[in-house]
Amino acid sequence: MTPILSVRTLSKSYGPRLGCRGVSFDLWPGEVMGIVGESGSGKSTLLGCLAGHLAADAGQVIFDTRSHGPRDVLAMAEPERRALSRSEWAFVHQHARDGLRMGVSAGGNVGERLMAAGARNYGAIRGAAQDWLARVEIDPGRIDDRPSAFSGGMQQRLQIARNLVTGPRLVFMDEPTGGLDVSVQARLLDLLRGLVRDMGLSAVIVTHDLAVVRLLADRLMVMKSGEVVEQGLTDQVLDDPQHGYTQLLVSSVLAA
Repeated sequence: MTPILSVRTLSKSYGPRLGCRGVSFDLWPGEVMGIVGESGSGKSTLLGCLAGHLAADAGQVIFDTRSHGPRDVLAMAEPERRALSRSEWAFVHQHARDGLRMGVSAGGNVGERLMAAGARNYGAIRGAAQDWLARVEIDPGRIDDRPSAFSGGMQQRLQIARNLVTGPRLVFMDEPTGGLDVSVQARLLDLLRGLVRDMGLSAVIVTHDLAVVRLLADRLMVMKSGEVVEQGLTDQVLDDPQHGYTQLLVSSVLAA
């Protein structure tokens, strides 16, 4: 089996400040990789470089595309990378407002993604939008409401519907439950876990919340000061951390 994503010695600096350095890992089809670390550890920089939101200084991000097999995304022309982000990739932002068109209806937000992927039949687009609203536990009768009329949790679920409607194979998530109430977080995590399983998605999730990766991630990567200090199966890393920094992270959660 070919990895869906192979990352090799990926590095990014901001002048004299290190973002991430020498990061390498393979992500397999249907696998969820969690990336954890304190603020400033480099996890968001790494995610930005993987998703093409930031220009890496060095390294490779090789994605197994449907049409042309393994390709280095960093070497792609910008139009090709944008087409990939509309079809085989998706990105779920921490703040739903960053991933939604707030002036467009809920149905329009979902439909836009389908249209960007080539759909043109209005009835089929609206039907798919209704189906996906129901799938993320939003009343399809609210298809014409704008996201500003929704709660924070509903906005995040709408962003998920917008991203997954085209059937991507790889999803990047940046603190997907950040800023939500605990009860809303639990409901969203259950939804995400079901969608990942049912759709056979591969995913890379950045979070500071170890409970999130415990529930969602098959494997875990721990970052400190821009470098990976430990990685392995999620339960193995959390239950028997080997690196001192990982031990501190786990113990701080247990003590909280």
